[in-house]
Amino acid sequence: MEHDLRALDRLQLNVTRRLDGLLHGDYLGLLPGPGSEPGEAREYRAGDDVRRMDWPVTARTTVPHVRTTIADRELETWLAVDLSPSLDFGTVGMLKRELAEGAVAAFAYLAGRGGNRIGAVVTEGGPARAIPPRPGRGGARSLLRTVTTLPRGQGAGDLAELIDKTRRHARRRGLAIVISDFLEDEGQREHERSPEGEARWVRELRRLAVRQQVLCVEILDPAELALPDVGVLDLIDPETGATVEVQTGNARFRARYAAAAAEQRDRIAAGIRAGGAAHLRLSTGSDWLRDIAAFIAQRRHLAAYR
Repeated sequence: MEHDLRALDRLQLNVTRRLDGLLHGDYLGLLPGPGSEPGEAREYRAGDDVRRMDWPVTARTTVPHVRTTIADRELETWLAVDLSPSLDFGTVGMLKRELAEGAVAAFAYLAGRGGNRIGAVVTEGGPARAIPPRPGRGGARSLLRTVTTLPRGQGAGDLAELIDKTRRHARRRGLAIVISDFLEDEGQREHERSPEGEARWVRELRRLAVRQQVLCVEILDPAELALPDVGVLDLIDPETGATVEVQTGNARFRARYAAAAAEQRDRIAAGIRAGGAAHLRLSTGSDWLRDIAAFIAQRRHLAAYR
């Protein structure tokens, strides 16, 4: 889908207004880490890192205290964006591709608020392409325009290659956000699995997480979780062109489909956990900006009690 500049401006304006209204307080980063600058002391809580004990305050008050740290701000953020043909699907008013592009706009805006440099590696199906990082909101705006106007590639995207290329470009400490539906042809990629059955993208995700904080944003459509009862339905694989006719009026078939879909999503979630990344699921059937804001608020809350 080609975007004109006015459509992109409307998307950015909607993202800015909604997120500014939903999120409050100082900028704390998307995934607040421990930081490096010393902050204030507070009483020790179970689970605190003992390496942050503030011994002078502890001795003075006779109550164990730890020294908090201020989250680092001027970081470099990289977006790994999967816009392969499997995202050209949607049943509730928008395509998964459009949701992925909205997620790019949202996270680029959030990262740019702190003056961070924002770059991206994108696959439209075919080899991944890198977009050099630029600072601030201007960089976020330029990145979104570049991402949404790249020419379409042919064939399936390679998620592992996308993550690997992102790792190679993200040389500085910072944040990496992988935006994808995480759907791959499991039969085609079977030879790439480890002896333990681990997918190659999981191994690449783990390598990326060695130096970066990583967030995986999973894009899905409600019909990928449960088929509606709409009679005979022709389904087309957008990456291979293969077609199959299914009878959605069969309750047993719909139940088997839902069970297989749940198992597939469980495998994706387990792979993201194994890769050491945080996980956010966005659906074309939900208020995705509210879901992003709720996720960030939860991360802020958890960081405040570390």
